[in-house]
Amino acid sequence: MLFNSFHFILFFIIVTIGYYILPHKYRWILLLISSYYFYMCWRPVFILLIVFSTFVNYIFSIAIGREKDAKKRKCYLMITIAINFGLLFLFKYAVFLNESIMSAAGSILQWWYQDLGAEAALQKAEKILQGYPAREFDIMLPMGISFYTFQAASYTIDVYRKDVKPVRHYGIFSLFITFFPQLVAGPIERSSQLLPQFYKKHSFDKERVLLGLKWMLWGFFKKIVIADRTAVAVDTIYASPQSYSGLYLFLAMILFTFQIYCDFSGYSDIALGSAKVLGFDLMMNFKKPYLSKSIKEFWRRWHVSLSTWFMDYVYIPLGGNRKGQTRQCWNLFVTFLVSGLWHGANWTYAIWGGLHGVYLVVGRWTENVRKKIRTILHLEKNILWSGWNILCTFLLFSLSLVIFRANTITDAVYVLTHMTEDFFMWTQKQYVYEVLTGMGVNLFEILVIGISVAFLVFSEIVTGKESVIGWVEKRNYALRLVFYVFVSVWILSTGVFYSGGEFIYFQF
Repeated sequence: MLFNSFHFILFFIIVTIGYYILPHKYRWILLLISSYYFYMCWRPVFILLIVFSTFVNYIFSIAIGREKDAKKRKCYLMITIAINFGLLFLFKYAVFLNESIMSAAGSILQWWYQDLGAEAALQKAEKILQGYPAREFDIMLPMGISFYTFQAASYTIDVYRKDVKPVRHYGIFSLFITFFPQLVAGPIERSSQLLPQFYKKHSFDKERVLLGLKWMLWGFFKKIVIADRTAVAVDTIYASPQSYSGLYLFLAMILFTFQIYCDFSGYSDIALGSAKVLGFDLMMNFKKPYLSKSIKEFWRRWHVSLSTWFMDYVYIPLGGNRKGQTRQCWNLFVTFLVSGLWHGANWTYAIWGGLHGVYLVVGRWTENVRKKIRTILHLEKNILWSGWNILCTFLLFSLSLVIFRANTITDAVYVLTHMTEDFFMWTQKQYVYEVLTGMGVNLFEILVIGISVAFLVFSEIVTGKESVIGWVEKRNYALRLVFYVFVSVWILSTGVFYSGGEFIYFQF
């Protein structure tokens, strides 16, 4: 079930009404059934995978909590981790690994039979590989498996560390794993934050419900108006990047940078808002990342729940920053390489993650020098310098997203190396017009995208360190009314309702 569907709107209204009508002791049952239904609307059979994951983590967390022997506790933890990540590997990476093995074997065989000639060597390799037993191996990736696996694994690890006590109520624990607002694309909630909220009685609070709806409205604006409309142009270019050059590729890069932000942060806002309507508080997953002045700061603002997960369960166990600068840099690189692979079974994701690891390592090596330069030149509070840093950070991230979005490494290299072609033509009106009308969208849609992105950027700059909704809520009635009416009318008049797609991070 998609958030950006009338099916979800009807579903959410029914669940909300039922939730507040039912006595507190029965509400968890409604939420659990609703969460299972929410997921089963995609592929019913894969609910068995979630049920199995829930059962395994529940049983072994109880065993870890009871066990006094350190070796047995660790053994239980290793079994749980092996099951959790074994399933994740099977469904997410097994096909990729199998294809990589076949590709490598094919290349080796062609090299081995190169004396026969290129065409004959290729035919010989294909004939031999026909006997490969897993040649046709394929398996569907369950939606949201990375998110609920990480949430379940973090809970069991926290129990092992004695940071939390194991939950005895199986139904409540099942709800923690499957809570529908954040089930398929996060935020990845920690048990210490979310689990206690299921035990609290949430009375109907008009102001809280309205605030949750406003968060959902802002999320729908990002997704339906910006993300789904820019997706058309981005998909057109990246479907066949070799057919384009110059400004086409540059605009596709910039548009995807806004598409992925509005798509994912839009989902997070809708999740946060829908949970808030029901009385729950979820983690703020995005904190205006495109206003970051460095890549280091960027990763404190972008996909916060995943960044902190990797910090707590990968970076710190590797040694963090406790073993000198060289080891710290290595730990950073490895952590981001792994985070890249988390996004999917494709070499483009691995390179993307490794590139951000390089960004952070270079930033760490040059940190002291940059601080001295800023101090000598008195640039700490200089607006122009801050703006320059924000622009550079934005462009560095945008360039990395070319690798993230491209279907293959070859496509990514082409886009990056042909983006600046015809640079001196970018000032010619006719050339710009041809580009704008040649990306699969018309001029009206380009205008809608431009106004919407400008409004989004303006809103995030004006509201400073606060969230946009948080800032607006503190203003007078007239400003609040104008803001929410404009957003509502803009969604209804320019939103993409006829062909709204899945959220990008559903595939992860």
